[in-house]
Amino acid sequence: MSEIQMPRLSDTMEEGVISTWVKQVGDKVASGDVLVEIETDKAVMEYEAYEDGYLVKQSVSEGDTVQIGAVIGVIGDSPDAVPDDSGSGGSEPAQESADEAGEEAAPAAEEEAAPAEAPAPSPGDGGDGPRPRTSPLARRLAREYGLDINSIQGSGPKGRIVRADIEAAKDGGAREAAPAAPAAKEERSAPAAPAFDDGRDSEELKVSNVRKVIARRLSESKQTVPHFYLRRTIDAEALKGFRGQINEQLASTGAKISFNDLIVKACATALKLHPAVNTSWVDDKLLQHRRINVGVAVAVDAGLVVPVLHDTDRATLSEISTRTRELAGKARDGKLKPQEMSGGTFSVSNLGMFGVDSFSAVINPPEAAILAVGAMRQEPVVVDGEVVVRNRISLELSVDHRAVDGAVGAAFLKDLAEILEEPMRIIL
Repeated sequence: MSEIQMPRLSDTMEEGVISTWVKQVGDKVASGDVLVEIETDKAVMEYEAYEDGYLVKQSVSEGDTVQIGAVIGVIGDSPDAVPDDSGSGGSEPAQESADEAGEEAAPAAEEEAAPAEAPAPSPGDGGDGPRPRTSPLARRLAREYGLDINSIQGSGPKGRIVRADIEAAKDGGAREAAPAAPAAKEERSAPAAPAFDDGRDSEELKVSNVRKVIARRLSESKQTVPHFYLRRTIDAEALKGFRGQINEQLASTGAKISFNDLIVKACATALKLHPAVNTSWVDDKLLQHRRINVGVAVAVDAGLVVPVLHDTDRATLSEISTRTRELAGKARDGKLKPQEMSGGTFSVSNLGMFGVDSFSAVINPPEAAILAVGAMRQEPVVVDGEVVVRNRISLELSVDHRAVDGAVGAAFLKDLAEILEEPMRIIL
């Protein structure tokens, strides 16, 4: 048997939530099959099996939060393999009798041996605990039939709920159930004090694991990373014309370059000129990154994710455009792979499409900087002594002062602005 452990599916993941078990207990599993969908700090991701066999145990239930490395299930060589609970750390009680295959092999013998009325299980048997004794198959069938397994009386050994009990409950309770233990006298409790009405008519919403991690990491970033901010507004007339020319040339291919694609490529170009910005401060060590991997912030229903364009400096504008759209689509569908969200050395966050003039972005550790991009605006400016209307974009660079000095960040932003104002430099 092989234990399935909660994997590390992103570089910042510390725990995961079991979103959906794709394979159920007793199902045959082939290497490469999706076993379970796991909600990480960035997205809901599929976890695949690495070997053939049968899923013989789900150690945790859907919705449970599990630390990395904890056992979430067991794969066996046959569907009737019975795993033990040693070291599993799971939330399910040990299976004390055969599961799916065992129940199918000897249901008649079990029914003949069992008396018509089985005694109620004792506390030591685990029958009156918060979760009844059940076989994996019984739990699976109860879910499929839409039955509340806690309301079904078990007729198996020690009051265990078996498949026959589930089938009987589905058919209207044809199978005689064991009598329940006499209920303890209900204690009268004091009435609860009415909740304070603050006048806001509030409702507590379910918080996704992605949202929890976003909150934690942003708090950590602001508390542990000494930010400083550099602002500059660029003249975007040449950039707008350059984009129009490129898209006209690419019209026959179906590709289309966005302003954000141009900005991402310009950032990669500027990072080559200023490698001191392409660094990270980690555990009192300054790391110089040889590769330039630009992350692009994408808003999704669960929050914000940052897929990474690896080796952005080597990619063409068409490649950046195509890859960005692919990753954004995967992000919205929750299908990003760990390697598609890891290894960033710099990030770009663009809220221009929402009409935001400018904003301050929070650094995504361990990166040393992030560029915030505002909307393109037509503004009156003085050119050669005359007031004219020009397209302009506001940029703001957030920088980790531990890794990058102010003058270094300012020089980077200066060259970035000049590259965007002379956009041929983006592709040269």
